[in-house]
Amino acid sequence: MAVRTLIVPRLLLGTHITRGAFPRQSRLLSTGHLQGRTESRPELGVFTRSSIGTFFQDRPLLKNPFLEDALLQKYLSRNLPPQILGTIRADLAQFGKRIVTELDVLGQQCEDSPPRLQHYDAWGCRIDRILTCPAWARMKEISAQEGLVAAGYERTYGEWSRVFQMSKIYLYSPSAGLYTCPLAMTDGAAKVIESLGMTWPLEKAFQRLTCRDPQRFWTSGQWMTERKGGSDVANGTETVALPQADGTYKLYGFKWFTSATDADMTLTLGRELDEEGFPKQGSKGLSLFYAEVRDEQGNLNGIEVQRLKDKLGTRQVPTAELLLDGLPAHRISSEGRGVASISSMLTITRIHNTVSAVAAMRRIIQLGREYAAKRFVFGKFLRDHALHVQTMARMEVETRGAFLLLMEVCQLLGREECGLTSELDCHLLRLLTPVAKLYTGKQAVAVVSEGLECFGGQGYMEDTGLPRMLRDAQVLSIWEGTTNVLSLDVLRCLAKSNGQVLEAFYSQVKIKLEAASGNQALASPVMAVDCALSKLGQFVQVAARGATSYLELAARDLSCSLARIYMGALLIENATWEGASDSDIYAATRWCEQDLCPVVNNKDHGWYNPETPDKDAMLVYEVSPHHGQSMAGE
Repeated sequence: MAVRTLIVPRLLLGTHITRGAFPRQSRLLSTGHLQGRTESRPELGVFTRSSIGTFFQDRPLLKNPFLEDALLQKYLSRNLPPQILGTIRADLAQFGKRIVTELDVLGQQCEDSPPRLQHYDAWGCRIDRILTCPAWARMKEISAQEGLVAAGYERTYGEWSRVFQMSKIYLYSPSAGLYTCPLAMTDGAAKVIESLGMTWPLEKAFQRLTCRDPQRFWTSGQWMTERKGGSDVANGTETVALPQADGTYKLYGFKWFTSATDADMTLTLGRELDEEGFPKQGSKGLSLFYAEVRDEQGNLNGIEVQRLKDKLGTRQVPTAELLLDGLPAHRISSEGRGVASISSMLTITRIHNTVSAVAAMRRIIQLGREYAAKRFVFGKFLRDHALHVQTMARMEVETRGAFLLLMEVCQLLGREECGLTSELDCHLLRLLTPVAKLYTGKQAVAVVSEGLECFGGQGYMEDTGLPRMLRDAQVLSIWEGTTNVLSLDVLRCLAKSNGQVLEAFYSQVKIKLEAASGNQALASPVMAVDCALSKLGQFVQVAARGATSYLELAARDLSCSLARIYMGALLIENATWEGASDSDIYAATRWCEQDLCPVVNNKDHGWYNPETPDKDAMLVYEVSPHHGQSMAGE
């Protein structure tokens, strides 16, 4: 048998091969005749200067996130008045450039250098100092300079000020090293103070929370969660507020979960005492208090930091357990109106949660899209593999629906703050805020997880920075109320309004559908949303006549149905704009092909019947009939 030989170019022998020089199909050198066969081995010349080969995959590059976001740009062009559109676009484009050139590196440094707790100084004195990296401090300065909180309160752009502010945070969030967490609570605190009135000492606090001067800018904590935990603050709060002779209070209690513990001030709940000196129980015993975290010397004010939390994600944020041992505080709510007074804070922080969720989805798609143009496998680039692009298209549809829902809530908030909302708008804002938060929180985990898969094994490698996105996304369905807690909040919202909230919902969806009624390209999605809306109405009418437990079982599916229907209407509305593209129509069509009203489907399967809870419990807690032990344990 003839021995096949290849001439090795001199370039490949004894020469370092640069990226891209290695041929797509490795050439082979003959090893001679062996047992009647011609054996070939990889051409050794390309490995003479390296033991790891010549191929290095180019990483995905972060480009200006504003210029890469066609949907955001189109949304602004469609909605903003011409006199402010140019100014806002220029600001966002410049900020997008700053994210690429400066902020993204700082965010990674925050991840690489998480906060540490120093309990004692060199001489044994208890100091409880939370040590953060220089990048974390720099993020605070930049947040002030860019007006990431201030823009919402300066109201330079009137009713569009919140859309502008949240658009900046949306671009910033994936690169922020989680500095968006203290910003969310700062924004929430400013909203509470604004709603309660600018009395001393709140006026000073408000000015610092909303200023652009890095030297004066304050961040705020939100210390609500205690050992009993969770959203049930009415029954879980044990902190006691002892009145002082000068009209102030001192707080004593244990805060189990305090995010951004290095904040300058905080808002927190505490129980006032009854005439006999015992803490008043229930929500009527809770008042809202304002406290500055440190004294004039920079020492903690009656606070001991017990430990920093070891979390799945959001490791960049200092989260701690605190013992309040005489924290000086001012009551800022009416007595017993603490829970009611934080409602405006929850609106803001839940919107921030939604911003972070949508931003994470958009960023993973931007990186995945860039990577698909440079990853060459199975004979072509990823962008040329139809199945890969189909997967990313599904992620894109989810992200587009989530983005439009986010912007709808921001627009309603901006209108409310400028006194431009109707009663219908106010009801819609009250409903859509928890709906957007709960739905996008779940979407973010799913989309980011799918996004990691688009990078293959590199999506699982910590040093790429990609796994952090999934870890951090998981908090979005937990913080500020889990999905189930917010679903029950949606029920309360519906019940308290005597049907007006649902009326607002139906009215807005119908308006958006009617605007698209003459567009044949949108006939199918319009019909799908209209049909789902009709089914939802029938379900609500029947469920309202049933037991309370029936609606409670349906709460999660009802909330998801509200989200999907409204997002479908928003995608349709976006596709009717004169500047809409074929992809806008396609996105609306794809979204509306799913089950838009799962609460009806699940109702037909008996998920909310009276016997269902017992069956669910049997399924979850099934035990051996012989030993009374979990069968899983056997």
